[in-house]
Amino acid sequence: MFDPESAFAWLDEQAGKRAEAGLTRRIRPRPPVSGLIDLAGADYLGLARDKRVASAAAAAALKWGAGTTGSRLVTGSTELHAELERELAAYAGTEAALVFSSGYTANLGAVTALSGKECAIVADQYMHASLIDACRQSGSAVAVSGHADVPAVTKALATRKVARALVLTESVFTVDGGIAPLAELHAACREHGAGLVADLTHGFGILGDGGLAEAGLTKAPDAVATVSLATALGSQGGAVLGPRRVIAHLVNSARTFLHGAGLNPPAAGAALTALKIARDEPERATRALEHAATLGEGLRAAGLQVSSPGSAMVSVLAPSPQSATDWASAVRERGLAVDCARPPSAPDGVSRLRLRAHAELSAEDVELAVRSLSETAPRS
Repeated sequence: MFDPESAFAWLDEQAGKRAEAGLTRRIRPRPPVSGLIDLAGADYLGLARDKRVASAAAAAALKWGAGTTGSRLVTGSTELHAELERELAAYAGTEAALVFSSGYTANLGAVTALSGKECAIVADQYMHASLIDACRQSGSAVAVSGHADVPAVTKALATRKVARALVLTESVFTVDGGIAPLAELHAACREHGAGLVADLTHGFGILGDGGLAEAGLTKAPDAVATVSLATALGSQGGAVLGPRRVIAHLVNSARTFLHGAGLNPPAAGAALTALKIARDEPERATRALEHAATLGEGLRAAGLQVSSPGSAMVSVLAPSPQSATDWASAVRERGLAVDCARPPSAPDGVSRLRLRAHAELSAEDVELAVRSLSETAPRS
Protein backbone atom coordinates (compact mmCIF):
# COMPACT_ATOMS: atom_id res chain seq x y z
CA MET A 1 0.00 0.00 0.00
CA PHE A 2 1.21 3.50 -0.82
CA ASP A 3 2.65 5.32 2.18
CA PRO A 4 0.53 8.49 2.66
CA GLU A 5 3.49 10.25 4.29
CA SER A 6 5.34 10.18 0.97
CA ALA A 7 2.83 12.42 -0.83
CA PHE A 8 4.34 15.58 0.64
CA ALA A 9 7.67 14.21 1.84
CA TRP A 10 9.43 16.31 -0.78
CA LEU A 11 8.48 19.39 1.22
CA ASP A 12 11.04 18.48 3.89
CA GLU A 13 13.83 18.76 1.36
CA GLN A 14 12.50 22.11 0.19
CA ALA A 15 12.31 23.36 3.79
CA GLY A 16 15.91 22.32 4.35
CA LYS A 17 17.06 24.19 1.25
CA ARG A 18 15.22 27.33 2.35
CA ALA A 19 16.76 27.16 5.81
CA GLU A 20 20.26 26.72 4.37
CA ALA A 21 19.79 29.74 2.11
CA GLY A 22 18.37 31.91 4.92
CA LEU A 23 15.00 32.16 3.18
CA THR A 24 12.64 30.59 5.73
CA ARG A 25 9.56 32.68 6.45
CA ARG A 26 7.63 32.59 9.72
CA ILE A 27 4.33 34.10 10.72
CA ARG A 28 4.72 36.55 13.59
CA PRO A 29 1.34 37.47 15.13
CA ARG A 30 1.42 40.94 16.65
CA PRO A 31 -0.51 42.28 19.65
CA PRO A 32 -2.88 45.25 19.31
CA VAL A 33 -0.10 47.56 20.45
CA SER A 34 3.42 46.27 19.87
CA GLY A 35 5.42 49.08 21.44
CA LEU A 36 7.72 49.08 18.41
CA ILE A 37 8.47 51.97 16.10
CA ASP A 38 6.80 50.75 12.93
CA LEU A 39 8.82 51.12 9.73
CA ALA A 40 7.58 47.78 8.40
CA GLY A 41 3.93 48.44 7.60
CA ALA A 42 2.80 50.51 4.64
CA ASP A 43 0.41 52.70 6.65
CA TYR A 44 2.07 55.76 5.13
CA LEU A 45 -0.49 58.33 6.24
CA GLY A 46 -1.03 56.81 9.68
CA LEU A 47 -4.72 56.15 8.99
CA ALA A 48 -5.10 52.46 9.84
CA ARG A 49 -5.69 53.35 13.50
CA ASP A 50 -7.21 56.77 12.96
CA LYS A 51 -10.45 56.90 14.97
CA ARG A 52 -12.37 58.40 12.06
CA VAL A 53 -11.33 55.53 9.79
CA ALA A 54 -11.96 52.83 12.39
CA SER A 55 -15.35 54.35 13.24
CA ALA A 56 -16.29 54.36 9.56
CA ALA A 57 -15.42 50.67 9.35
CA ALA A 58 -17.57 49.91 12.40
CA ALA A 59 -20.48 51.97 11.08
CA ALA A 60 -20.31 50.20 7.70
CA ALA A 61 -20.31 46.81 9.40
CA LEU A 62 -23.42 47.70 11.41
CA LYS A 63 -25.23 49.09 8.38
CA TRP A 64 -24.16 46.70 5.60
CA GLY A 65 -22.91 43.64 7.47
CA ALA A 66 -19.47 42.12 8.02
CA GLY A 67 -19.27 40.60 4.53
CA THR A 68 -20.84 40.96 1.11
CA THR A 69 -21.90 37.26 0.93
CA GLY A 70 -21.19 37.04 -2.80
CA SER A 71 -19.41 38.34 -5.86
CA ARG A 72 -19.82 41.92 -7.03
CA LEU A 73 -22.39 40.88 -9.65
CA VAL A 74 -24.52 38.92 -7.18
CA THR A 75 -24.75 40.46 -3.70
CA GLY A 76 -21.29 41.97 -3.40
CA SER A 77 -21.99 45.50 -4.63
CA THR A 78 -23.49 48.01 -2.22
CA GLU A 79 -24.14 51.73 -2.51
CA LEU A 80 -21.00 52.10 -0.40
CA HIS A 81 -18.91 50.37 -3.07
CA ALA A 82 -20.36 52.64 -5.74
CA GLU A 83 -19.55 55.75 -3.68
CA LEU A 84 -15.99 54.53 -3.08
CA GLU A 85 -15.50 53.96 -6.81
CA ARG A 86 -16.76 57.46 -7.64
CA GLU A 87 -14.46 59.04 -5.05
CA LEU A 88 -11.42 57.02 -6.15
CA ALA A 89 -11.96 58.09 -9.77
CA ALA A 90 -12.42 61.71 -8.73
CA TYR A 91 -9.25 61.67 -6.59
CA ALA A 92 -7.19 60.15 -9.40
CA GLY A 93 -8.84 62.20 -12.15
CA THR A 94 -9.80 59.13 -14.16
CA GLU A 95 -13.11 58.42 -15.88
CA ALA A 96 -14.04 55.45 -13.71
CA ALA A 97 -12.89 53.00 -11.06
CA LEU A 98 -13.67 49.41 -10.09
CA VAL A 99 -13.08 48.03 -6.58
CA PHE A 100 -11.65 44.55 -6.02
CA SER A 101 -11.14 42.51 -2.86
CA SER A 102 -7.38 43.24 -2.81
CA GLY A 103 -4.66 45.00 -4.73
CA TYR A 104 -3.41 41.58 -5.77
CA THR A 105 -6.72 40.62 -7.37
CA ALA A 106 -6.99 44.05 -9.01
CA ASN A 107 -3.66 43.51 -10.78
CA LEU A 108 -4.46 39.92 -11.64
CA GLY A 109 -7.90 40.80 -12.98
CA ALA A 110 -6.85 43.84 -14.98
CA VAL A 111 -3.83 42.34 -16.71
CA THR A 112 -5.39 38.99 -17.59
CA ALA A 113 -8.57 40.64 -18.90
CA LEU A 114 -6.61 43.11 -21.06
CA SER A 115 -4.08 40.66 -22.51
CA GLY A 116 -4.27 37.17 -24.08
CA LYS A 117 -2.62 35.32 -26.97
CA GLU A 118 -3.05 38.25 -29.36
CA CYS A 119 -1.31 40.64 -26.97
CA ALA A 120 2.39 41.05 -26.11
CA ILE A 121 3.36 42.10 -22.59
CA VAL A 122 6.48 44.11 -21.75
CA ALA A 123 7.11 43.95 -18.01
CA ASP A 124 9.61 45.74 -15.79
CA GLN A 125 12.17 43.51 -14.09
CA TYR A 126 11.21 44.82 -10.63
CA MET A 127 7.48 44.14 -10.84
CA HIS A 128 5.40 43.06 -7.85
CA ALA A 129 4.51 39.37 -7.50
CA SER A 130 0.86 40.07 -8.40
CA LEU A 131 1.90 41.44 -11.78
CA ILE A 132 4.30 38.54 -12.32
CA ASP A 133 1.47 36.08 -11.61
CA ALA A 134 -0.79 38.04 -13.96
CA CYS A 135 1.79 37.64 -16.73
CA ARG A 136 1.96 33.91 -16.11
CA GLN A 137 -1.81 33.58 -16.40
CA SER A 138 -2.23 35.99 -19.29
CA GLY A 139 -1.50 33.63 -22.18
CA SER A 140 0.62 36.41 -23.69
CA ALA A 141 4.20 36.36 -24.84
CA VAL A 142 6.05 38.25 -22.10
CA ALA A 143 9.27 40.25 -22.51
CA VAL A 144 10.95 41.31 -19.28
CA SER A 145 12.75 44.64 -19.67
CA GLY A 146 15.54 46.03 -17.54
CA HIS A 147 14.49 48.11 -14.56
CA ALA A 148 12.97 51.44 -15.70
CA ASP A 149 14.69 50.90 -19.07
CA VAL A 150 12.61 52.89 -21.55
CA PRO A 151 14.80 52.09 -24.60
CA ALA A 152 14.44 48.37 -23.85
CA VAL A 153 10.67 48.75 -23.58
CA THR A 154 10.60 50.68 -26.87
CA LYS A 155 12.61 47.98 -28.62
CA ALA A 156 10.37 45.20 -27.30
CA LEU A 157 7.27 47.05 -28.49
CA ALA A 158 8.76 47.73 -31.91
CA THR A 159 9.74 44.08 -32.49
CA ARG A 160 6.61 42.36 -31.16
CA LYS A 161 4.84 39.90 -33.45
CA VAL A 162 1.21 40.62 -32.50
CA ALA A 163 -0.98 43.69 -32.90
CA ARG A 164 -1.82 44.47 -29.29
CA ALA A 165 0.60 45.17 -26.44
CA LEU A 166 0.64 46.13 -22.76
CA VAL A 167 3.48 47.69 -20.80
CA LEU A 168 3.44 46.91 -17.06
CA THR A 169 5.16 48.95 -14.38
CA GLU A 170 4.78 50.25 -10.85
CA SER A 171 4.74 54.00 -10.29
CA VAL A 172 6.76 53.53 -7.08
CA PHE A 173 8.60 50.23 -7.11
CA THR A 174 7.90 47.92 -4.20
CA VAL A 175 11.43 46.58 -4.19
CA ASP A 176 13.27 49.84 -3.49
CA GLY A 177 10.90 52.82 -3.52
CA GLY A 178 12.27 54.10 -6.83
CA ILE A 179 10.09 56.21 -9.13
CA ALA A 180 9.15 54.91 -12.59
CA PRO A 181 9.53 57.12 -15.68
CA LEU A 182 5.78 57.05 -16.35
CA ALA A 183 5.71 59.87 -18.89
CA GLU A 184 8.51 58.32 -20.95
CA LEU A 185 6.94 54.87 -20.79
CA HIS A 186 3.61 56.30 -21.89
CA ALA A 187 5.28 58.07 -24.80
CA ALA A 188 6.80 54.76 -25.90
CA CYS A 189 3.40 53.09 -25.59
CA ARG A 190 1.70 55.77 -27.65
CA GLU A 191 4.37 55.63 -30.36
CA HIS A 192 3.87 51.89 -30.75
CA GLY A 193 0.13 51.54 -30.12
CA ALA A 194 0.37 49.89 -26.72
CA GLY A 195 -1.56 50.29 -23.48
CA LEU A 196 0.12 51.18 -20.19
CA VAL A 197 -0.83 49.55 -16.88
CA ALA A 198 0.75 51.25 -13.84
CA ASP A 199 0.45 49.94 -10.29
CA LEU A 200 0.20 53.02 -8.05
CA THR A 201 0.15 51.13 -4.74
CA HIS A 202 3.14 52.81 -3.08
CA GLY A 203 2.54 56.24 -4.57
CA PHE A 204 -1.22 56.70 -4.27
CA GLY A 205 -2.01 59.12 -1.43
CA ILE A 206 1.68 59.83 -0.91
CA LEU A 207 2.50 61.41 -4.26
CA GLY A 208 -1.03 62.74 -4.69
CA ASP A 209 -2.75 60.53 -7.24
CA GLY A 210 0.34 58.34 -7.44
CA GLY A 211 2.00 60.14 -10.33
CA LEU A 212 -0.76 60.11 -12.95
CA ALA A 213 -1.23 63.85 -13.24
CA GLU A 214 2.49 64.61 -13.34
CA ALA A 215 2.92 62.12 -16.18
CA GLY A 216 -0.12 63.47 -18.03
CA LEU A 217 -2.08 60.23 -17.71
CA THR A 218 -5.25 61.16 -15.83
CA LYS A 219 -7.48 61.22 -18.90
CA ALA A 220 -5.31 59.15 -21.22
CA PRO A 221 -7.46 56.65 -23.16
CA ASP A 222 -4.51 54.25 -23.37
CA ALA A 223 -3.49 54.15 -19.69
CA VAL A 224 -4.85 52.13 -16.76
CA ALA A 225 -3.84 52.30 -13.10
CA THR A 226 -4.23 49.88 -10.23
CA VAL A 227 -4.00 50.62 -6.53
CA SER A 228 -4.10 48.89 -3.17
CA LEU A 229 -6.36 50.34 -0.47
CA ALA A 230 -4.14 48.73 2.18
CA THR A 231 -1.24 51.18 2.01
CA ALA A 232 -1.82 54.92 2.36
CA LEU A 233 -5.55 54.43 2.99
CA GLY A 234 -4.88 51.99 5.83
CA SER A 235 -7.74 49.68 4.86
CA GLN A 236 -7.97 46.61 2.61
CA GLY A 237 -8.90 46.00 -1.00
CA GLY A 238 -7.79 47.25 -4.39
CA ALA A 239 -9.07 49.11 -7.41
CA VAL A 240 -8.53 49.63 -11.12
CA LEU A 241 -8.73 53.21 -12.38
CA GLY A 242 -9.03 54.23 -16.00
CA PRO A 243 -11.21 54.77 -19.08
CA ARG A 244 -14.89 53.79 -18.81
CA ARG A 245 -14.63 51.22 -21.57
CA VAL A 246 -11.78 49.49 -19.76
CA ILE A 247 -13.78 49.35 -16.52
CA ALA A 248 -16.84 48.05 -18.40
CA HIS A 249 -14.69 45.33 -19.95
CA LEU A 250 -13.35 44.30 -16.53
CA VAL A 251 -16.88 44.02 -15.13
CA ASN A 252 -17.56 41.45 -17.83
CA SER A 253 -14.17 39.76 -18.15
CA ALA A 254 -11.95 40.04 -15.05
CA ARG A 255 -12.18 36.65 -13.37
CA THR A 256 -11.06 37.92 -9.96
CA PHE A 257 -13.96 40.38 -10.09
CA LEU A 258 -16.53 37.94 -11.47
CA HIS A 259 -15.79 34.98 -9.21
CA GLY A 260 -14.52 36.43 -5.93
CA ALA A 261 -16.55 37.84 -3.06
CA GLY A 262 -16.88 41.61 -3.07
CA LEU A 263 -14.78 43.74 -0.74
CA ASN A 264 -16.28 43.60 2.76
CA PRO A 265 -18.26 46.73 3.73
CA PRO A 266 -16.10 47.66 6.76
CA ALA A 267 -13.03 47.86 4.51
CA ALA A 268 -14.94 49.89 1.92
CA GLY A 269 -16.20 52.29 4.59
CA ALA A 270 -12.72 52.68 6.07
CA ALA A 271 -11.13 53.30 2.66
CA LEU A 272 -13.75 55.90 1.73
CA THR A 273 -13.15 57.90 4.90
CA ALA A 274 -9.37 57.54 4.62
CA LEU A 275 -9.51 58.81 1.03
CA LYS A 276 -11.32 61.95 2.18
CA ILE A 277 -8.73 62.49 4.92
CA ALA A 278 -5.88 62.04 2.44
CA ARG A 279 -7.48 64.68 0.23
CA ASP A 280 -8.22 67.13 3.05
CA GLU A 281 -4.98 66.70 5.02
CA PRO A 282 -2.11 66.69 2.47
CA GLU A 283 0.32 67.54 5.26
CA ARG A 284 0.25 63.86 6.24
CA ALA A 285 1.93 62.88 3.00
CA THR A 286 4.40 65.74 3.36
CA ARG A 287 5.47 64.50 6.78
CA ALA A 288 5.91 60.93 5.57
CA LEU A 289 8.08 62.07 2.66
CA GLU A 290 10.17 64.29 4.92
CA HIS A 291 10.76 61.42 7.36
CA ALA A 292 11.80 59.14 4.48
CA ALA A 293 14.28 61.74 3.23
CA THR A 294 15.77 62.13 6.70
CA LEU A 295 16.10 58.37 7.08
CA GLY A 296 17.85 58.07 3.75
CA GLU A 297 20.25 60.93 4.46
CA GLY A 298 21.16 59.61 7.91
CA LEU A 299 21.78 56.05 6.78
CA ARG A 300 23.76 57.17 3.75
CA ALA A 301 25.94 59.35 5.99
CA ALA A 302 26.60 56.24 8.10
CA GLY A 303 28.07 54.52 5.06
CA LEU A 304 25.17 52.22 4.24
CA GLN A 305 23.97 51.44 0.71
CA VAL A 306 20.67 53.25 0.54
CA SER A 307 18.26 53.89 -2.32
CA SER A 308 17.52 57.45 -3.37
CA PRO A 309 13.75 57.38 -3.81
CA GLY A 310 11.30 60.20 -4.08
CA SER A 311 8.71 58.21 -2.13
CA ALA A 312 8.07 57.22 1.47
CA MET A 313 10.02 53.96 1.16
CA VAL A 314 13.75 53.63 1.76
CA SER A 315 15.71 50.52 0.78
CA VAL A 316 18.91 49.56 2.61
CA LEU A 317 20.98 46.78 1.04
CA ALA A 318 22.19 43.75 3.01
CA PRO A 319 25.06 41.40 2.07
CA SER A 320 22.93 38.22 2.10
CA PRO A 321 19.48 36.85 2.95
CA GLN A 322 20.64 35.60 6.36
CA SER A 323 22.37 38.87 7.23
CA ALA A 324 19.19 40.76 6.33
CA THR A 325 17.18 38.50 8.66
CA ASP A 326 19.71 38.88 11.47
CA TRP A 327 19.80 42.65 10.96
CA ALA A 328 16.01 42.94 11.17
CA SER A 329 16.06 40.87 14.38
CA ALA A 330 18.79 43.04 15.88
CA VAL A 331 16.93 46.30 15.35
CA ARG A 332 13.73 44.70 16.60
CA GLU A 333 15.46 44.13 19.92
CA ARG A 334 16.09 47.87 19.97
CA GLY A 335 12.40 48.63 19.46
CA LEU A 336 12.26 49.01 15.68
CA ALA A 337 10.14 46.96 13.25
CA VAL A 338 11.39 46.84 9.65
CA ASP A 339 10.52 44.82 6.56
CA CYS A 340 13.12 42.25 5.54
CA ALA A 341 12.94 41.60 1.79
CA ARG A 342 14.71 38.51 0.43
CA PRO A 343 14.33 36.51 -2.77
CA PRO A 344 11.84 35.78 -4.23
CA SER A 345 10.19 38.88 -2.71
CA ALA A 346 13.16 40.87 -4.00
CA PRO A 347 12.94 40.28 -7.77
CA ASP A 348 16.45 41.57 -8.40
CA GLY A 349 17.83 38.87 -6.10
CA VAL A 350 19.27 41.42 -3.65
CA SER A 351 18.31 41.19 0.02
CA ARG A 352 17.53 44.42 1.80
CA LEU A 353 15.64 46.06 4.62
CA ARG A 354 12.72 48.17 3.44
CA LEU A 355 11.82 51.10 5.65
CA ARG A 356 8.41 52.66 5.18
CA ALA A 357 8.12 56.10 6.72
CA HIS A 358 4.73 57.28 7.90
CA ALA A 359 3.15 60.49 9.00
CA GLU A 360 2.86 59.59 12.67
CA LEU A 361 6.61 59.19 13.24
CA SER A 362 8.34 61.74 15.42
CA ALA A 363 11.77 63.26 14.82
CA GLU A 364 12.98 61.19 17.79
CA ASP A 365 11.65 58.00 16.17
CA VAL A 366 13.56 58.74 12.99
CA GLU A 367 16.74 59.54 14.91
CA LEU A 368 16.46 56.25 16.84
CA ALA A 369 15.88 54.35 13.62
CA VAL A 370 19.00 55.78 11.98
CA ARG A 371 21.11 55.06 15.03
CA SER A 372 19.81 51.51 15.53
CA LEU A 373 20.20 50.53 11.88
CA SER A 374 23.68 52.05 11.65
CA GLU A 375 24.98 50.44 14.82
CA THR A 376 23.66 46.95 14.03
CA ALA A 377 24.47 46.93 10.30
CA PRO A 378 26.17 43.72 9.06
CA ARG A 379 29.74 44.08 7.89
CA SER A 380 30.37 42.19 4.68
